[in-house]
Amino acid sequence: MKRLLFVDDEVMVLDGLRRALHGMRGEWDMNFVNSAAEALQTLEGGSWDAIVTDMRMPSMDGAQLLERVKQSYPNVVRIVLSGQSSKEAVLRSIAPAHQFLSKPCDPAELKQRLGQAFTMQDLMANASLQRIVSELHALPSLPSLYAELTAELGSENSSALRIEKIIARDVGMAAKILQLANSAFIGSRTQVSNLARAIALIGTETVRTLVLSVHVFSQFDGCAEVTSNLKLLWEHSIRSAGFAQQIAQSQKAGKEVVDQSFAAGLLHDIGKAVLLAEMPKQYLKVLAGSDDPSVILARELEQWGCTHAEIGAYLMSIWGLPVPLTHAVAFHHFPSKASVSTFSPLAAVHFADAIDSEGTGCAINRDVQFDRSYLEGLGLQEQEPAWRSLHQAMNAKPEERCL
Repeated sequence: MKRLLFVDDEVMVLDGLRRALHGMRGEWDMNFVNSAAEALQTLEGGSWDAIVTDMRMPSMDGAQLLERVKQSYPNVVRIVLSGQSSKEAVLRSIAPAHQFLSKPCDPAELKQRLGQAFTMQDLMANASLQRIVSELHALPSLPSLYAELTAELGSENSSALRIEKIIARDVGMAAKILQLANSAFIGSRTQVSNLARAIALIGTETVRTLVLSVHVFSQFDGCAEVTSNLKLLWEHSIRSAGFAQQIAQSQKAGKEVVDQSFAAGLLHDIGKAVLLAEMPKQYLKVLAGSDDPSVILARELEQWGCTHAEIGAYLMSIWGLPVPLTHAVAFHHFPSKASVSTFSPLAAVHFADAIDSEGTGCAINRDVQFDRSYLEGLGLQEQEPAWRSLHQAMNAKPEERCL
């Protein structure tokens, strides 16, 4: 049974939450407290899975509380549930909070968001990696792209289109933008997968504040070998995103599926970026001398008890990104295990990733095998030649690649 702590200084709000979530008592052990101080005292009394807090409270506000929780209890899923808060307060909560919901909150949405986070949390049996992922508030960004975005945002003639193109080239930036766009505070109450729409919802002024003032997007400062691997990883992610989008379009998929295919393609290997940033020495050893596509996954399992796909999916789930994106990231190596019998972003991403990875000399991108049984199960085996032609056309003027 999952243990949840709800914090709000208004007794009527807590009573409303009790009534709304009464039906979850069989799955959740819930505690309700009316101050940050009482919340911290309660957390000391045992193991907890999630905390849901109001933003505006006396003595210590929600952002300050979650910062303390992040430092002392990093495995706890941290959610802000608040009504009227200043933009400044919301921006302060971006680093310590995983998700943002606004009052009045639909109980079904809260259940869905927490359920998604807990599902991936259960898959992540390795406590040390849960700690690493839960502590993250900024993913590594290539210094050149960081500088480029900063310059564009600082320009008097800043262009939304140019901002979108820069962000689309960087996995960490795109992930954070999508996270924020899927929050009720800065985005909308509907789930967003389209990067351009996400930027439009957030607004360039908020993006400027995030980059220049809040430092959500960190400048990656690793060794030369790590930086070169990160560059190759992101180039592959960019190609996979565009290719997955074209595959979805070729299947006459709806706009939502097409958008989700692009986003999932961009983020499918985000777990590798986490490992490169947090465990560079260990992960470079994992990559060393890996000629067989199955070697990297086997070494990840041996080293940490899970793979980069699970790490990436876990991170996306606690950020509250749309389920199809999280699902595609979690199963992009083994789509047959997902029990999905229709075309989806998972299918687009798997085939795009597998085809783009073929023949590469880059160890970090040589870790996936084309699942033909899954292709046949979808009844799409006749589409493979057309997809490969699409890929060849996309790479008629290939970018610099690892040899």
